[in-house]
Amino acid sequence: MRSFSKNCSAAPPNSHGRRVSSSLLLAVVVAAVAAGCTAEQHRRSADRESMRILRGKTGQVRNMDPQFTIEPRPVVDIATLPVAPPAPDFLGTEGAVEKNARVLDLETALDLAVRQSREYQTRKELLFLESLDLSLTRHLYRPIFSGNAGGTMEESSAETRAGKDPITGEDKTAVRSASQLVTGRVALGAGWLLATGARLTTDFSTSFFRYLSGGNINARQNDRSSLGARITQPLLRGAGYKATMENLTQAERNLLYALREFAQYRQDFAVQTATAYYGVLAARDAARNSFLDLQRQRQNVGRERAFTTEGQRPLAGLDQLRQAELASETRWSESIRAYFEALDRFKITLGVPVATLLVLADQDLANLKIAEAGVPVNEALEVARKFRLDLLTSRERTEDAHRKVPIEKRNLLPQIDATAGAGFSDNTQQGLAVPTPRNYQWDAGLNVDLGLDRKAQRNSYRRGLIAAARADRERALAEDNVRLQIATDWRALEQARRNFTNAELAVTLAERRVEEQSLRMELGRGQPRDLLDAQADLNNARNGRTTAVVSHTLARLRYWRDMGLLWIRDNGSWETPGPETVPPGSSTNSPAVPPATSPASKP
Repeated sequence: MRSFSKNCSAAPPNSHGRRVSSSLLLAVVVAAVAAGCTAEQHRRSADRESMRILRGKTGQVRNMDPQFTIEPRPVVDIATLPVAPPAPDFLGTEGAVEKNARVLDLETALDLAVRQSREYQTRKELLFLESLDLSLTRHLYRPIFSGNAGGTMEESSAETRAGKDPITGEDKTAVRSASQLVTGRVALGAGWLLATGARLTTDFSTSFFRYLSGGNINARQNDRSSLGARITQPLLRGAGYKATMENLTQAERNLLYALREFAQYRQDFAVQTATAYYGVLAARDAARNSFLDLQRQRQNVGRERAFTTEGQRPLAGLDQLRQAELASETRWSESIRAYFEALDRFKITLGVPVATLLVLADQDLANLKIAEAGVPVNEALEVARKFRLDLLTSRERTEDAHRKVPIEKRNLLPQIDATAGAGFSDNTQQGLAVPTPRNYQWDAGLNVDLGLDRKAQRNSYRRGLIAAARADRERALAEDNVRLQIATDWRALEQARRNFTNAELAVTLAERRVEEQSLRMELGRGQPRDLLDAQADLNNARNGRTTAVVSHTLARLRYWRDMGLLWIRDNGSWETPGPETVPPGSSTNSPAVPPATSPASKP
């Protein structure tokens, strides 16, 4: 057997062979063009369909990003940010790395994160993949067309020896026969799963073969064509709208759940980014406090050395202060290292290169204050029941599990399918075969499976019952976990408030003690240990005050998030919830109006 292209060139130069070869070549070209969409065209087609599906469901999810796209957003030009002032003294020689650095505030950091964060992009892609799954499931419930074609060309040759002539004894002339044969086939079909569970299929096929040489060519040809349709309708198992559409129903709901999960992830991402941001600022503030503590320790050592030189103090006091100075210097060095490590980790969170020169805005830390949460804890759980997207999903997943039980129960019934089919055909020795109503056939009947082996269906039904019971428990657990989250957030708020109040008082007391003990040391009446204790308490109180105000801010964000009230804007910043955030009688099935309070992203 030779390849088609080779045999085309080897075909005898008769018009009939050329006509058949041309027809086959044309069929191949048409098929290649039809299937010749480029990979880029397929990608754009998938994007258009998936984005159309996502846009169709976005309006059903509260605070879903209306501008969602799988494509990365334009990056933030770091060069457009303001240049940082000269590095402060408390960073020591390490501050040289901040030369020409750019100042990044919280709102810009959030915008940068949603544009460039690797994790955020991954979560967007996971949502997009869910829409791809739904596009395929929807496709399975629409007419699905298929087509294939093929052709071959064969050439064979044989030589027959007739033996010797009985009279002359000479060899007879050998008889050589040769033939060339072209065959082709084309098949087109369509299948459609109807809402009742019926499956409708149609098909058209045609085939032919031609002898291009070796006998009467016109007589040695045969074309066959057929056109038919068949429908199979389940009557018991697998019958009905609910059973048929279950896969599509679940796929539609799965995408809705994925959208809610992404919308809630946007809230989590904003809180995580803010947590990391304030963590860097707190580490920088700790380095500042450590440096101030080291300066005080050096002043103590200098003053005590002067007294010791004059013989007014024992050497032991100087050694004690000198040891405290060394320990303070170590703490300062470690605090600088911790600050730069936290800053580098934050850069990775943002999705920017670690080598990028950035300094976070100290003013964002200075602007923090203890503020009211807005919703009392005794109302928070009811608010969460209305607005928490995961609670809504939990309730609907319970519905999914219970919806599947009757379907699994129906699958225990026997399989009885009604079938019917009809078609036309033609078979000709001359010309092109076209199906004709004169040559028809039809059939109708039943296919019955008595279901003598139902082990798999039995087990599936039992699994469905267990899944429904488990879904009920998981729904109750989800509400308990939300209640725990809200209570934990509220306790964290109150604890941070108390810590801040205590830290404020501790700073005042420690500053007074340091001043007093420093004066006593200057008068020769104090003890080094009392001064060291006062200075250590002052440093701890200042760090504690920063920690408390940051903790209270983040606890307040988590409190809003866990109630479902943290409204996220397109740039990743949030709206501060106000009294009108929770309108009376609001529905969780429709997107709420964004809060009308201050749009500032800073808490």
